[in-house]
Amino acid sequence: MMPVVFISSPDLWKHRRRGKHPAVPDRLEWTFELLSAYGAFDGPNVKLLAPRVGSADELARFHTRDYIRAVKAFSEMAERELNPRPPHASMYGFGNGDNPIFAGMCEGASLRAGGALQAVELILRGEARTVFHYAGGQHHARPAQTSGFCIFNDAALACFAFADRGWRVAYIDIDAHHGDGVQAAFYDTAQVLTISIHESGKTLYPGSGFTSECGSGTGAGYSVNLPLLAGTTDEIYLEGFHALVPRLVRAYQPDVLVTELGADGHWRDPLTHLKLTTRAYIEIARTLRSFDLPWLALGGGGYDPLATTRVWTLLFGKMIDKEFSNELPQAFTQKRGGDYLRDRVPPQVSEEIETRAHLELNARLDELSELIPFWNK
Repeated sequence: MMPVVFISSPDLWKHRRRGKHPAVPDRLEWTFELLSAYGAFDGPNVKLLAPRVGSADELARFHTRDYIRAVKAFSEMAERELNPRPPHASMYGFGNGDNPIFAGMCEGASLRAGGALQAVELILRGEARTVFHYAGGQHHARPAQTSGFCIFNDAALACFAFADRGWRVAYIDIDAHHGDGVQAAFYDTAQVLTISIHESGKTLYPGSGFTSECGSGTGAGYSVNLPLLAGTTDEIYLEGFHALVPRLVRAYQPDVLVTELGADGHWRDPLTHLKLTTRAYIEIARTLRSFDLPWLALGGGGYDPLATTRVWTLLFGKMIDKEFSNELPQAFTQKRGGDYLRDRVPPQVSEEIETRAHLELNARLDELSELIPFWNK
């Protein structure tokens, strides 16, 4: 039996943006600690690997050479200066807001990209069938710009690596934010089907991901978006997921799944407005596994580090067919504290919001049934 591979290393969480930036690396370290405390890596069917660095040539499959050089130069500048202000930083998307320059950013982003490409290699060589690269999922980055906390788009690079070998890729993105960078990369091709289920761009960054964005040219109908209203709960989210994803995967018949498993749809997330609990994530993982396809799982968003830790732990549990108790291991609680990761009941959503969210879901599904050419296959 091929092992399930988990890609992790302390090098992934050693670099930190200054100040109170929401994209803290703690969630990576804590997820590794919690999985270790549960004994998730002890079985013969699990293999733990450190990521490799993605080379400039590999990054250039999606990113421009000029942008790659700029990221490296800005990162080196931040090693020498406390608050670097390089000329033309803004033309690459860097500034003092969401995407600051910080020391080690090129190394960290290159490791995230390299880890995704390493995962692709393992699957292509038949050395693994499921790989969880939880530090990946940087789905907003563009060829010549950082965007939405993302520097190098490992998700797009992984999809290119499979597609370049002739594999048909189904990319499924459950991050609360629209997977705009990956969609843009494959908007005009049918070789990568992109599916993004997210909070509506009317209320959340990046302000895109509407049903009308469905591809162009030979890719017409192969970009699929399901935007959801703020306040969407497990029941409505899962209704949409089950109505859309299995049907499209069956019709498309991919060779591999690449998924972005952002945990920022959780009700405790401070940046988003969905109301999901861990129950939804567990059911999503169960469904994805049921397709019985090679599966590269990437992380993504998640800005309550504790909730994200719990979500990713439970998702990996489904990948290795292991249940994790709500009773947290003592080895973890002694280091990180008490019962803050236990499932709790989310804030109540009014009947009016539930009704509106359900009507919105049905309207969007009706639109997609007209826009996606292979919907009824």
